[in-house]
Amino acid sequence: MAQFMNTKEDIVTEAVDGIVAASGGKLARLDGYPHIRVVIRNDWDKSKVALVSGGGSGHEPAHAGFVGEGMLTAAVCGDVFASPSVDAVLAGILAVTGPAGCLLIVKNYTGDRLNFGLAAERARAFGLNVEMVVVDDDIALPDLPQARGVAGTLFVHKIAGALADQGKDLDTIAIAARKVISGTRSIGMSLDTCTVPGSPKEDRIPEGKAELGLGIHGEAGVEQVEFRSAREGIAAVVDKLALTMDHKTHIALLNNLGGASVLEMSVLLHELIGSPIAGQLSHVVGPASMMTSLDMRGFSVSVYAADASELRLLESSTELAAWPGLSEIKPITVEALPDGLTPITPLPSDHDETRVFLTDCCNVMIALEDDLNALDAKSGDGDTGTTLAGAARSLINAMDRLPLADHTQLYRAIGLELSQTMGGSSGVLLAIFFAATGDGASSGLPMREALKAGLQRMQEIGGANLGDRTMVDALAPALEALTHGLQEAAEAARSGANHTATIVKAKAGRASYISAKQLEGHVDPGAEAVARLFEHLAA
Repeated sequence: MAQFMNTKEDIVTEAVDGIVAASGGKLARLDGYPHIRVVIRNDWDKSKVALVSGGGSGHEPAHAGFVGEGMLTAAVCGDVFASPSVDAVLAGILAVTGPAGCLLIVKNYTGDRLNFGLAAERARAFGLNVEMVVVDDDIALPDLPQARGVAGTLFVHKIAGALADQGKDLDTIAIAARKVISGTRSIGMSLDTCTVPGSPKEDRIPEGKAELGLGIHGEAGVEQVEFRSAREGIAAVVDKLALTMDHKTHIALLNNLGGASVLEMSVLLHELIGSPIAGQLSHVVGPASMMTSLDMRGFSVSVYAADASELRLLESSTELAAWPGLSEIKPITVEALPDGLTPITPLPSDHDETRVFLTDCCNVMIALEDDLNALDAKSGDGDTGTTLAGAARSLINAMDRLPLADHTQLYRAIGLELSQTMGGSSGVLLAIFFAATGDGASSGLPMREALKAGLQRMQEIGGANLGDRTMVDALAPALEALTHGLQEAAEAARSGANHTATIVKAKAGRASYISAKQLEGHVDPGAEAVARLFEHLAA
C-alpha cells in the first residue's frame, strides 16, 4: 500500500520537524537526531512541575500534539510502535525539569515501562525529583496481568496538565494522576488492521467482521464479532464497558483510531449517546483523532467518573488543537422551520391504481441502487443509486399523505416531497420537474404535454440539454415517443441512455469534472435510471 512518506527510516524525524516548524515557535526539539527525538515547549521556564510522556510513534497527535500550555511539557518520540531509548527519555527529563520536579506519564507496555523507568532512576541520580505513573486503562483482555495503556491516557494528560499549569506540587499531581488511572476504562473496535510504514499489511479481519479489543499497535483483539452497523459496533463496546462502570456519572472520550471518517465518528457519537450507558454519561471529549494507530479504521471509547473538580480541570482551556475539548451532552433541540418554509400539503386521498403504479416505480428505483451506484462511481461520486433509492423509499412512506386521487395535485406533492427528502442537485431538479408538471396539468395540458413542460422547466433552470450526458438524454426522447406508446418510449429512452456512453465530454453534472478516458464506454447513471424505469413499465 502506497503511503505519503519518503523513507521509513526518516518518517518520524520528518514528522517531528513538520510539527515543530508549524507550531509558530511554541515548540522546539532537542538535538540528537535521529536517536533522540524530543519535542518540548519553547516557553518553558522550569518553574512548575514538568509533564513528560511519549512512546512509539504512529499514535499522532499523541504525543507531540499534546505538548503545550495546560498539557504536556515534553514528548519523547520513538520509532513507529517502538519505545524511545533510555537516553532519549532522560534527555527529555533533563531538558524540562526544574526544582518543582517531573511527572512521567507512561502507557503500560514493557518497553515503555523499562525505558522510562530506567531514565527516571538516572534522572534521580542527577538529583531531580521524578515520579512515574503507568496508565493501564484497556479492559479488552481481562485475564492479562498488566492491562495496556490506550486512549484513556488523554484524561491523565489533561487533568495533570491543568494541575501543573495551576502550579500544584508534584505529589498532588501524581496522586491526582493515579486516581484518574485507577478509574479510567477503555476498549476499542476496528474494521481493519493498520499499515505499518514499509511493511506489508496484515489482513486478518475478514469482510463482515470487526475486531473488538485490539491494541493501538495493531495487536489482535479479544474476539472478532459480526459487524452490520455502527449501532451494533457501539453496543459491543458498551457491553464491555458497562461491566466495569459503577452507578456514577462518567465522562466519555470517543477516539478515532486513525482511519474512520469524521462522518462515521459522528454517527458513532450518536449511537453512544443513545446507548444503554447514555444515562451515566454527562460529557464527551471528541469525537476526534487523539490516540491513533496509524490508519486503523476503528474507534475506542474511554470512560471516567470525574468529580466536580476534575470536571473543571477537563474543561479548562488549552490552545492545543489536538485536544477537542469537553462538551456537555444535552437533548437534541429541534426548532420550527421559519415562516414560509413549513410545507402546505394538499389533502390526502386514495386511489388504488395510482398507489400501485407509484409503488411499483419506487420499487424499481430501490432495486437499481447498487447498479446505479456502480455506474456513478465511474463518472461521478458513486451515490446516484442511493439518492434515487432514498427518494423512492421516502415516497413509499409518504403514500398515505399524498393526494393520489388528484393527479394535478399529486405531481406538485411529489415535487414537494422530493425537495425535502432527496439530496443533491438531482433532488432539486426532479422537484422542479414534478412541480412544473403539476403546473402544466393544472392549466389543462394532457399528461404527456404536462411532463414535457416539466422537462422544459427543469432544463431551463438546470442548464442541461440533449447531448450534455445527463438524464435528459433518455427522458427527452422517451417523452417525445410516448405518444406512440410505452414500448416506443422505452426504446427511445434506452437508445438515448446508451448514447451517453459515447459522449466523452459532459457539460453538466459531476461528470463534467471527469476526464474523457474515464467517461468513455460508461452510460450516465441518471439516463440509465430513466431507461430502466420505462423498460419496466413497458414490460
